[in-house]
Amino acid sequence: MFVSDILRLKGSEVISVSPDTTMVEVLRLFHEKQIGLAIVSTTPAHVSGTVSERDFCNAVAQRGAGVANLPVSEIMRSDISACSKDDLLPKVSATMIQKRTRHVLVLDGDTLVGVVSIGDVVKARLDEALRTQKELHAYIAGTGYH
Repeated sequence: MFVSDILRLKGSEVISVSPDTTMVEVLRLFHEKQIGLAIVSTTPAHVSGTVSERDFCNAVAQRGAGVANLPVSEIMRSDISACSKDDLLPKVSATMIQKRTRHVLVLDGDTLVGVVSIGDVVKARLDEALRTQKELHAYIAGTGYH
């Protein structure tokens, strides 16, 4: 399965916030959209960094609860993990494991076209396993073909 297949199924909407958005505002956005990562950018074409639920947890653990009103630019990550829309799923999985990240930005050339999360990867793998199981069952049972 290609990354583009995942984006075709889940959609390619990317949620972005400006660097001066507060942590509390981003957390509310996470809750509203049921997401765990936002792109931090000043313009749609430029990615300054990313901010995730994990980044918020780390900031609170390191600095205390008073960080809630800080701008996300103070805690965002600028070391961005990315892949191509033409990459295969195992490559994205390996990137997530090696970089210890739950999200990978998807690029088409230099253009951001989506985000793939670890949940997306697990869902795609599960769907693939269930499809294989169904096909094997039909093969063993002698059904599903003419």
